[in-house]
Amino acid sequence: MANDISNHFNDLLNSGDEFFKNFGRPLMNLSDSFKELRSDVQETETDYTVAIDVPGVDKKDISIDFKDNTLTVSAKRQSFTDRSDKDGNMIASERSSGRFTRQYHFPDVDHEKIGAKYEEGVLTITLPKTTEGQSKTHKIEVQ
Repeated sequence: MANDISNHFNDLLNSGDEFFKNFGRPLMNLSDSFKELRSDVQETETDYTVAIDVPGVDKKDISIDFKDNTLTVSAKRQSFTDRSDKDGNMIASERSSGRFTRQYHFPDVDHEKIGAKYEEGVLTITLPKTTEGQSKTHKIEVQ
């Protein structure tokens, strides 16, 4: 039944006006894009700031490391309860579980002063700049 609805919806989108061809696609065509750690990166004269969307992740399941000018952010999301009915029907399921990792390269960061906080599903990491190159590994505590 769910597949029939999805197929019918896709048939409607594939015919007719070009404007409607991609309308609603993110709901019905699930992709790995939902597994990415979407982020914004800002730079000022004194620091870099990275804001990463990690909704549904517990703070204890976030890991942040800085090594050789590379910031590595990992998050683990626990599995969700299957909401299918007794026949296994599910029209769309965009929430995923598993481990997600993303890396960012930042030159000239004072790794001793890196800070991170997690509020309302957004992880914000501040990386102060320095003029001295540092290549030690440094674990960052999430506040």
